[in-house]
Amino acid sequence: MPHNTDITSAPCIINPRAAGHKWQRNFFLRRYLQKKLKGAPAKPPFSKDETIRRAKELSKANNFLVIIGGDGTISDVIQGVFEAGTAGRVRLGIIPLGSGNAFRRSLGIPKGAKQALHLLNEGRVRPVDLIRVNGRLAAFVNIGGTAECGYYAHKNFAPGALGHFLSIWPNLFFPRQRVEVEMWDGKDGRGVPFDRMKLTLNMLDCIVTKTRFFGYNWEVAPYAVVDDGFLDITFFEMPAPAYVSLAPFIYTGLLQRKLRHYKARRMVLRGCRLAVQYNGEDLPYQDSVELDVLPKAVQVVVPA
Repeated sequence: MPHNTDITSAPCIINPRAAGHKWQRNFFLRRYLQKKLKGAPAKPPFSKDETIRRAKELSKANNFLVIIGGDGTISDVIQGVFEAGTAGRVRLGIIPLGSGNAFRRSLGIPKGAKQALHLLNEGRVRPVDLIRVNGRLAAFVNIGGTAECGYYAHKNFAPGALGHFLSIWPNLFFPRQRVEVEMWDGKDGRGVPFDRMKLTLNMLDCIVTKTRFFGYNWEVAPYAVVDDGFLDITFFEMPAPAYVSLAPFIYTGLLQRKLRHYKARRMVLRGCRLAVQYNGEDLPYQDSVELDVLPKAVQVVVPA
């Protein structure tokens, strides 16, 4: 569907903390976007709760919102739009400003702010699926080892990619966890459909996603499609040292083509103190993780 909205006065939601406070550090980028987007606030929200609240308020009075930030900001805005009950009506435009920006890459949105701004005028609207995980909305979810690394990265003082790189080493010997998995209405890696499937695994990590890419351009899910109506599920069952040694093949998505992989509309994963992240944001440790797909849940402006 074509996108024919004048975006110059569209309200903007900005994350000033994204990518090491890039909005505040880059004076010229900030002034450029404030000049082009009259809806860019002089004092953007600083907390997650503020961002969700602001998205709820703005979505009730507007049909189009511009998000300036990364995957976490996008997740918070979508959460606010859903809580307001306006997801079917409001269209979202994205200007990437985060560290990872996996959501924008999976949708083909340009990385540069000027190019992304041009897209908001010339692009089309594409309905995109979302994941609901324990009441939160996301485009990708990681459970287990990589989420544990994320917990550690958020506690240390190194910014961005450096902080995530340093977080690998304390978790080099992270143990595999025994989990029980149930999936409904899906198909296995060979395309064979099933109504219900139960598994018991010794799992290092599980990635459930709608996007091919994860933070820092990691092609975590080469078979993921943003609007196919399924969760894309991959299990990593090797020990942590093997996972680290295979990192180049995991980063490029080559290994995932050989791993246990499923599509399903709903999944429940049970274990003990499972680390969980959604769109790079931490959830508290969970003993049960419930995920289901929300088909064509949100409308995003993408390249024509």
